[in-house]
Amino acid sequence: MLRDYDTHDLFTILLVTGIILVAASKLFFERRFNQFIGIFVSSTYLKVYEKNQKFFDYFDSLLFVNLIFSLAIFIWITLNTVFEPIEISANNLLRLILAISVFILVKVLIERLVASIFNIDKLIDEYLFQKISYKNFLGILLVPINAVLLYSLTPNKTIILIVIALLFLVNLVGLITSYKSHQSLIKKEFFYFILYLCALEIGPYLILYKLFIETAKA
Repeated sequence: MLRDYDTHDLFTILLVTGIILVAASKLFFERRFNQFIGIFVSSTYLKVYEKNQKFFDYFDSLLFVNLIFSLAIFIWITLNTVFEPIEISANNLLRLILAISVFILVKVLIERLVASIFNIDKLIDEYLFQKISYKNFLGILLVPINAVLLYSLTPNKTIILIVIALLFLVNLVGLITSYKSHQSLIKKEFFYFILYLCALEIGPYLILYKLFIETAKA
């Protein structure tokens, strides 16, 4: 069945902007970027930079914006492939970008609030740095994937599921690495760890999934 697709101009702008952001992070922070790219084969990056975190970090910010843009493109491709074709516009795209940004930022703020309540700020700061680093890596990984799905392959459900599985695996490796570095504390406070895992790691994504399903049915 043939489908009429909307123009990809808006996604081209986001894709090119993401590439520029990644290139800027390498240009201005070359040594850090090279260490960051090897995050899955070496823990050097995490050991060096997690202790020198800043409230606003230019390197992380550049990659975080790319992550938001890359996620917006991939989510649109996924929804357009799995469900009915979606009419894309600058307004709808802006809403999607804002929704992703708010979801991630609110989740981080809640985690920091929980850390303050239980007086574990240092532990959560290190954990969040590791988690955000792996998510920023996913943002870089999504750039070529999005380019292929937009301009080369015609996406179908099988391809989308393979990409989602790959992204899930990368994210899972990041989470396992973070948990391994704090395994002594996790063993000591296993009940609170499971509670945290269900409430702040699994729960939000289940709610988001349910909202997507209900929206699609509507």
